[in-house]
Amino acid sequence: MKTILNSILAEFTLRRVIAGFVFLPLLAFALQPFPELSLPFLSRLVFWSGVTALAIAATWAARRISCNWFRKLELSRRDLAVIPVILVLFLPCLWVMVWLLFAAQGAQSPGFLPVASYGALFATGLLITRSPMPEAPGEIAVQPRLTRRLPKGFSGQIYRLAGRDHSVDVVTSEGTFTIRSRLSDAIDEMEPVLGYCTHRSHWVVGSAIAGVEKHGGKTFLRLENGDLVPISRKYKPMLEQQGIV
Repeated sequence: MKTILNSILAEFTLRRVIAGFVFLPLLAFALQPFPELSLPFLSRLVFWSGVTALAIAATWAARRISCNWFRKLELSRRDLAVIPVILVLFLPCLWVMVWLLFAAQGAQSPGFLPVASYGALFATGLLITRSPMPEAPGEIAVQPRLTRRLPKGFSGQIYRLAGRDHSVDVVTSEGTFTIRSRLSDAIDEMEPVLGYCTHRSHWVVGSAIAGVEKHGGKTFLRLENGDLVPISRKYKPMLEQQGIV
């Protein structure tokens, strides 16, 4: 629960907080939420602040869902797929907020469809200005430097790295190759491929993650090749914040 809260709070970056302090009062001063309901400035400020907080929370939840559901999609399709997820999460919450607002003023709340169309416009602005989703490793044309240390002509997919003494096992679709290196150096040579440390001796490629499994009270990442990679307590909070676990 604490990790989830921290990951939500991470959405409220310093830039967003400063922008909120400037933009939200201006928005509340200039715009009534609904023409049929006249609200004082303070009520408008509370309403627009709540809408913004809901939108950020919906974006956060959609990102976590996309990490599990849309991992296999190309970047452009993944961005399109996450749009309805945000809308499905955001619009019902917005309608409840509007209903409470009208009820507090003793007025009849508008139906869901008018609120949905109104919220869709707001969500569209959010989607346009949101940060782009990380690009998946499979979409990167540049091969990592580590492939230069693999057998000549290697053209397969790297799944994970495993540190062992002063060597690193590079597990790929063409077999496992052992190179002389520290794990930290091998991870550096995997740039620009996106990956995650799950244990002090294990690093996995993001696009190779197929799911999460638990055995005997321990949590593992299951990769496309069937490997189960252990997750240590040290790295689990970071993986939860990234939406992997």
